[in-house]
Amino acid sequence: MATKTSRVRTRTTVAASTKRAAGKTAAAATQVAGKARQAASAAAALTEKATQAGLSALGAAGDITGLVAEASRNTLAVNPLIGLNRRDVASAAAALLKAVARTPRRATTHVGRYVKELGQVVKGGSALAPDPKDRRFADAAWKNNALYARLMQAYLATQKELAHFIDKSELNKIEKGRAHFFASLITDALAPSNWVLGNPAAVRKIVDTGGDNLVTGLKNLIHDVRHNHMMPSMVDATPFKVGETIATSPGQVVLRHEMFELLQFTPTTPQVHARPLVMSPPQVNKYYAIDLTPDKSLVKWATDSGIQLFVVSWRNPTIEHRHWGLDDYVRALDVAVDATCQITGSHDVNMWGTCSGGMTLAAYLAWLAATGKPKVVNTTWAVCVLNTEAAIEDSTLGLFNSPATIRAAKARSRRKGFVDGAEMASMFAWLRPNDLIWNYWVNNYLLGNKPPAYDILAWNADTTRLPGQYHCDLLDMVEKNPYVNAGALEVLGVPIDMAQIKLGAYVIAGITDHITPWRACYGTARLFGPKTMFVLVNAGHLQSMINPPGSPKAFYFASPAATDDPMTWAEGAQPTRQEGSWWPHWREWIQSKSGELKTAPTKLGSRKHRPLASAPGTYVMER
Repeated sequence: MATKTSRVRTRTTVAASTKRAAGKTAAAATQVAGKARQAASAAAALTEKATQAGLSALGAAGDITGLVAEASRNTLAVNPLIGLNRRDVASAAAALLKAVARTPRRATTHVGRYVKELGQVVKGGSALAPDPKDRRFADAAWKNNALYARLMQAYLATQKELAHFIDKSELNKIEKGRAHFFASLITDALAPSNWVLGNPAAVRKIVDTGGDNLVTGLKNLIHDVRHNHMMPSMVDATPFKVGETIATSPGQVVLRHEMFELLQFTPTTPQVHARPLVMSPPQVNKYYAIDLTPDKSLVKWATDSGIQLFVVSWRNPTIEHRHWGLDDYVRALDVAVDATCQITGSHDVNMWGTCSGGMTLAAYLAWLAATGKPKVVNTTWAVCVLNTEAAIEDSTLGLFNSPATIRAAKARSRRKGFVDGAEMASMFAWLRPNDLIWNYWVNNYLLGNKPPAYDILAWNADTTRLPGQYHCDLLDMVEKNPYVNAGALEVLGVPIDMAQIKLGAYVIAGITDHITPWRACYGTARLFGPKTMFVLVNAGHLQSMINPPGSPKAFYFASPAATDDPMTWAEGAQPTRQEGSWWPHWREWIQSKSGELKTAPTKLGSRKHRPLASAPGTYVMER
């Protein structure tokens, strides 16, 4: 009799908990929509971090086919150049409601299945279990405590049945994508792990600290409301000082232009290769992702390889620079290349383009080819998509991509004059809320912990702005796909055609990169011909580039891009798998393309371009 009474009490408690959680749906939906509206004018958020869970899955994968499948499950970003606004969120909600309205009988069937599953949850007979990679339910209490186990299973049942209903609905592909997007916003927000009493780790900490964690968490919340655009802080950046603890590779500013500073880094070998390397980093981030600490510095790796390295450090634009556009950035690269040639005595250079910096580099190369100026011989492309249509097809980038949304994004940029980096970060976070919002919500507010002190996250938080005109030019590229469609774009008054470019190319992509999907990056390799070396790394957007030797789980595939279809390439590339970092592979490639060795210079700059300041320079310090 006592056992039966206990079961009844348990059922009653779980049912009440489920009812209370469901009652929070409307308020959470309003909060989510409000946060999404704050991201309305966001632009390119071309920086990303692959989660440790994803990397663990990759390490366990047996072949590249499994890795590709895992990557497709982690490809979730919508268009960061266009951004989200209230109409986008409303259209996503409307898609979900449309599915219900079109097939009410089917919706009723799913509700019945859902209620039946909840009955099994209350009885303790449900077999629902979280994905082993889902860190929200890693605590042992989610398995061992009957109440928490049922609470988790009720949530999983909601998530599963809603997703299944959308998949089986009569919506078209775009509508289904939008419905899934809106459903994930709501279900992610309502996860029991996001609420104080629904999170066993938070409850234990309340007991252990006498509630001090909630007091500290409230202080953290107030700080973020006042100083972090009402978003949970992702990083404790206080230990990281640019030029002191990060971005410390020795070098000099050898040219200060209105739009950039040109950094020349000090050689670390007795001899250097004659042909220098000029890097074009993204305009949406500061350059020093490639120079965080000596152990993971691409700058140090390049100079230790005997490469004469020059890096463009873009200026952080303000409202007075709203007119800077693609033509201006192309002129700026040309100035940087000419200065590099003058300083080194070389007739030409190799170049490196990362992400949106690669899009600018491509325009520059096409302009050089059209005007008959052979200044660049070889190129490296890191996580860079030049075929924008392929990027849209390979992910959910096309969910809110339409002529109307592009026009609206352009109008916002012209009206404001620039796109703010904090807005880009906010928008991007709401596209991946579990990793970039709720994870830190729990850590900072429920547990009362400080956010982690991590150099990559500190760099990511050091945001920049995009000039309004350049943002509009990027949106034009999304619409016109000019690097595939010859003549669709003019650069400095000259129609461009990528087919005219004849040079060596080395392209790097990340298997779990959801910002620049690897198959779209493969399209970049194909633009430069079948001899282009394509390297596929088991990492996400940033980690595929910052990939120093030493990681026990790192591996990559490297093979010429000799076939049109990326999946055919993937099948053929399986035997090329190499354990460890791709950096040594690139070192051999770039050394073979950099000319003869000569004595390293003892002084940086030249008579014409005298050193102006020590690296990392002054523009990188501007906020």
